[in-house]
Amino acid sequence: MRVGKISLLILCLSIGLFSCKNDDDGDIPPAQADPPRDRTEVQDEDDAKIIKYLKSHYYNSDAFGSSNMDPNSSQLVISSVADGNTKLWDDIETLDVTFAETNYIIYYLDLNKNVSAEADSPTFADNVRILYEGFTLENKTFDSAVTPVNSDLTTFIPGWGKVLALFKASSSDAIENGDGTLSFPNHGVGVMFLPSGLAYFDRSQTGISAYEPIAFKFDLLLTTENDHDNDGVPSYLEDVDDDGDLLNDNTDNDFDNRTLIQIPNYLDADDDGDGVLTINEDINNDGDPTNDIGKNGIPNYLDPEETASK
Repeated sequence: MRVGKISLLILCLSIGLFSCKNDDDGDIPPAQADPPRDRTEVQDEDDAKIIKYLKSHYYNSDAFGSSNMDPNSSQLVISSVADGNTKLWDDIETLDVTFAETNYIIYYLDLNKNVSAEADSPTFADNVRILYEGFTLENKTFDSAVTPVNSDLTTFIPGWGKVLALFKASSSDAIENGDGTLSFPNHGVGVMFLPSGLAYFDRSQTGISAYEPIAFKFDLLLTTENDHDNDGVPSYLEDVDDDGDLLNDNTDNDFDNRTLIQIPNYLDADDDGDGVLTINEDINNDGDPTNDIGKNGIPNYLDPEETASK
């Protein structure tokens, strides 16, 4: 569902869904809150906690072997008792990312290696249809979606977009189950372990303390590309500085007069503020304004000196 430029911006900045989305209970007014701790220091602490958990917990890897061609995350069981299962640490994969000028390590399991290589992966800015369960390192569930939900990854905590980009959605059309529900065969299934700096960091949530690393198991069912401002440029390409954060990309210093909040490119239909809509700076009319390069060597839609319109 598309919403207005400003309302979506306010949504991204101030309203979040509860677990995997950006939340802030807001019990303490910002002016009275303690300043956030050093991100690198917290990351070192979180990383040690996650590693300790992964080395002391086991999962039922047999349920996700090659014989299971259509696994789902509800089959995942994690326990501190070995009972013939596989230690998480033995199968874990890692992803190094940078966020807020801090280096982070994400740990994750890919539980369905049979997904077609031709299937689509989302970017950090796309829409997804998912199932999920969020839990703490004390194995306490703090939120879940047991029926599929459609969500915009730009409203999620940062770790989600970085991890889901590694997974594939279902490679087949949805199957009607006869009871009004749908199945999405052979889709991405995983579990991610996120440091607090890629989750809620200094903001406590219901069931989650400030500076607490958390985890999610998930099913990635579908994904669709987002163009939030309908300007012909997919939202993920409006991340000009390529840091995975769309809110800090503003190439025309444009403000919303009511809120005095800068309008980032992915919500701005005129990215360079030259009075020509980005979609009309697609001079070769191929549906892609990013490949229309002007005399200054940059795309016309980012160059206020280029005002040609199709």
